[in-house]
Amino acid sequence: MRKIALLLVLVTISFTAFAQSKDAIIGRWINSSGEAHVEISKKNEKYFGKIIWLKNPKDEKGNPKTDVRNPDESLRSKPMLGLEILKDFVYDGEKWTDGKIYDPKSGKTYSCNITQKGNGELNLRGYIGISLIGRTEVWKKVK
Repeated sequence: MRKIALLLVLVTISFTAFAQSKDAIIGRWINSSGEAHVEISKKNEKYFGKIIWLKNPKDEKGNPKTDVRNPDESLRSKPMLGLEILKDFVYDGEKWTDGKIYDPKSGKTYSCNITQKGNGELNLRGYIGISLIGRTEVWKKVK
């Protein structure tokens, strides 16, 4: 009986650890340039991120910044605050994959994978085609 109870405790602990690492990216992150905070959240079993803070939230005319470089002209008046820039990431047991990252500075969308470093940082690897040809940014957890 003790062995069964111990086994159940170990299984429960391992599922808890898995769930914690799976959702480890949920929260607020500051991008590599320090210009924006992105809130990563979970919808169903996928992860998404939206801009929730900008260092400079206003344009040169004093108006709230909008997504002026969006390739879809109808979306160019959409505010930068609240803009979803991370979409559809799934956790594969080691990293978050199969997602997309939108770069509002260029108006381009890239395939992306996210890995978490042990020091509270995220590596976001944006790429076109294969991940060997791409760029990695390091985001830090907002304290």
